[in-house]
Order: sequence, then C-alpha cells, then structure tokens
Amino acid sequence: MSDTPLFVRPRRSRRGAALTLVVASVLATGAAAGSWQAGREGRSHGRPAAAPAPKSRTADREAVEDAAAKAMADGKSGAQAAADVVSRSGDRWSTIYTAGEFEDFQRQLDGDYVGVGLWLRQAAGGRTVVSRVRPGGPAARAGITAGDRLRAVDGRPSRGRPVTETVARLRGGGEGTPVELDLQRGARQWSAALHRIRLRTDDVRTDRPAGAAGPTRIKVAAFTKGTGAQIRDAVRAAAPHGGLLLDLRGNTGGLVTEAVAAASAFLDGGLVATYDVHGSQRALYAEGGGDTRIPLVVLVDGGTMSAAELLAGALQDRGRAVVVGSPTFGKGSVQMPSELPDGSVAELTVGHYRTPAGRAVDGRGITPDLMAGDGAEERARTVLSGLGGGA
Repeated sequence: MSDTPLFVRPRRSRRGAALTLVVASVLATGAAAGSWQAGREGRSHGRPAAAPAPKSRTADREAVEDAAAKAMADGKSGAQAAADVVSRSGDRWSTIYTAGEFEDFQRQLDGDYVGVGLWLRQAAGGRTVVSRVRPGGPAARAGITAGDRLRAVDGRPSRGRPVTETVARLRGGGEGTPVELDLQRGARQWSAALHRIRLRTDDVRTDRPAGAAGPTRIKVAAFTKGTGAQIRDAVRAAAPHGGLLLDLRGNTGGLVTEAVAAASAFLDGGLVATYDVHGSQRALYAEGGGDTRIPLVVLVDGGTMSAAELLAGALQDRGRAVVVGSPTFGKGSVQMPSELPDGSVAELTVGHYRTPAGRAVDGRGITPDLMAGDGAEERARTVLSGLGGGA
C-alpha cells in the first residue's frame, strides 16, 4: 500500500457511491474503495473497551471547499488551494487527488495499476520509507530495497507529506513516463530514474507444507479486489490439523470489504468492527460459515496498517487467533472523499473505527498477544504447535 489504507465516493464518480476505509498508502493499493457489508448483530469477546484514542488534527471540509472555490474564481488551481488548507491543518491522513489520480486509484483496486513497484509507509519524524518492493519491477531493477528512505519524487520532498500524496506522485503521468526518486540508505544518498509500467497485483501468496503435516502460511500484502475469496479458498484447502499462519506483516490495508470477507473465512458471523462517521455509529459483520476450528496465529508488525489492523483486531478480540509480532502502525481513521468544483477529490478525516471489544486503533495500533521481533515467525510456529497445529 506503500502501501500506506472509509469514504463515500463523489456523486459524479461513474462507479457510484461506496463506503470504504482508506489505506495509508501502497503503490499497489493507494486509496481504497468498496461497499460495506452488513449483517446480523454479533457480540465481542474477551477484552474490555479501551479509552478513547488520542484526538488527531482534522482538516475542515468547509474551509477546503471554500479555498478551492475562491482559487478557481481567481483563475488559480482549486486542487492546489485545497491541498494547502489540508497541509496547514496538520491532518496526516486527509489529502487531495486530481480527478485522474482518484480514478487511477479506483482502477488499481481491480488488481491492475501503473507504477514502479514500490510500497511505502510513514515512519517516525514524517519520513517516508519503502516497506516492500515488487520483484522484477522498475524499482527492484534499480536496486531499491525495503527499508530505503524515499526523500523526494521528481524533486518534491516526501518528508511530512501524506503517503497517499507521495504515492500519487509516483504513479503520476501514466505508463512509460519517467519519474526520478531521491533515496537514502544509511549514509548513502542517491537518485534513481525509473519509468512507470503497467503491473498486476499479487497480494495473496500461500505456502503449504511439502508433506501432510505442518502449517499453511497465507501471506497477505494488501486487501485488493478478490483478496477475501483467495484467503477463504486457502483456508478450505489447508490441512485441517496443520494450522494456519496468517501473515499480515507489511500489509498497509486496502478494501474494507475484503478485510471483512477475510474475517468471514475464520468466523461464523458476528461483529468485525464498529466505526463512526460524523458521530453516527455503524458496524461491520462477518458472514456465517467460516472455519472456526483450525488453529490460527496472526503475524503483525509496525507495517501492518488500516484494514489489516481491523482484521487482526477482530480475530484477536473474538478469541479466534493468537496475534504474534510487534505493535501495528495505528491507522484507524475514517476518510470521506467529496468532489471539488474543478473535479479534484478532497479525502478528509471524519471519524474512527474500533475493534469488536471497543478498542480504538488510530494512534494506538494493535498490541500482539505475544511480542516478538526478528524471530516472530518461529515464535508463531511454536505457538501454533501448542494450539494443536503445525509440526
């Protein structure tokens, strides 16, 4: 998602209105869009509600729209004026897209996008860091690796800017167009000139044991269209006594509908998350019929964001999985896009979501049941064997 990650699409969008959780960023996923699922009421399990999340700064919608309208009346860029207001607000998740950028983000959710094969995340101090590199893509061929710092795109600094804005610059001018990246690895600084190409997402990878014993590992890089069905298929094909490792490390989010569908693979209905939009409380529910018996361990880290945190928190609160790794990123805010007079889209924060037990995610993240660093996967396999799965 660099990906970094809820909104109603602009009324004039040709795909119609849909509510979703906005990802904080990958090149492969960018912004998220899709219909919310609803179902019967469920109950949360096991953990008391947490205190409210720390209040974050939010951009004022009326101020953004007024700035855009005034700029257009003066013959200036409405999108730029709106972006200036968002920047001054200090809202780290709100951003402005041109009409073309927003449409491009929507198309990429079908698994097809133009870019250089980079996923990004926002690190301490507002730095933008590469979280994943697509094998064989332009970035990989240029020698860029996970952990490299992206300092600027086409001369525009990325530090302190929303990851979605940096992703939009990377995706930029379409297939075949050039883009220059300023990078840093330790003390080394260098520039890389790349050309954008058309890529297909490959967000679910399943590793099955060679023999009959052992756990099945499902690595989910992002929640794009069809991810939930792929996860359900992988669960059904897994050895019933081998157990499952659901690896959400480095997953920066995506379509909430797909995260809910993924939860439905492990739950027999019930609550997945609640969220608010301008103070109005709503809920998301799993479908019935998921596999509630196969042992399950979920792997997370600081690159686990947004919809991935929603899934991990749901499985943890519902007592369905043991979560192993390090604390997640803490992206749990709700964005609602609206179309500005010049056709650009203002995606502004309007609320937050919570886990089934009422825990706030934004600014807090998900704390694993078992903390583990470099040896997280080995620890997860040990835990899984104790649950009756693995070898």
